[in-house]
Amino acid sequence: MGHYNSKYLTKISNTPLLKIVPPLNFCPVERFLYRSGQPTSINFPFLKELKLKNIVWLASEDPNDNFIEFAEDNNINLYYVGINADGYNNNPWDGLSETSIKEAIEIIVNKNNYPLLICCGMGRHRTGTVIGCLRRLQGWNLASVSEEYRRFTGSRGGRILVELLIEKFDVDSIKINPNLAPDWLMG
Repeated sequence: MGHYNSKYLTKISNTPLLKIVPPLNFCPVERFLYRSGQPTSINFPFLKELKLKNIVWLASEDPNDNFIEFAEDNNINLYYVGINADGYNNNPWDGLSETSIKEAIEIIVNKNNYPLLICCGMGRHRTGTVIGCLRRLQGWNLASVSEEYRRFTGSRGGRILVELLIEKFDVDSIKINPNLAPDWLMG
């Protein structure tokens, strides 16, 4: 145990009025671009501080009503980019389709959509798929992309099919307008 000098310590006698609790698996991805699991009521004060303009919801199931209401009350546009967007899949545990991933990334590469949150139920596999494909678009090597994906998957680990989808994702299919691209993308 270290020795603490009491002149540098401050006693907190009152708890803060605002509880700042980020959503499950919350993390900044790039400047004004964030990722997480589905926010709940306890996370709303934190999200307000981000001044979000848009949220991309990556699931076939609808987000909970409180989350939808929060977005509406705060003038946040909610994009539904679900698994079943192209009608091929009825299993909510399957990964995103190429069409869904492309749609999500085209929202991400437009700086007019920022500040922006990308999320799904737990913020692991579906969100990780989109962020992994974005990292490929940024020119990251596959080892780094896989490491970032696995960091959010928890003790169960990643899904090999997700990593294969990220690996084979056609980054050339994404059309980027240089005038609308975030600075970190064109860097």
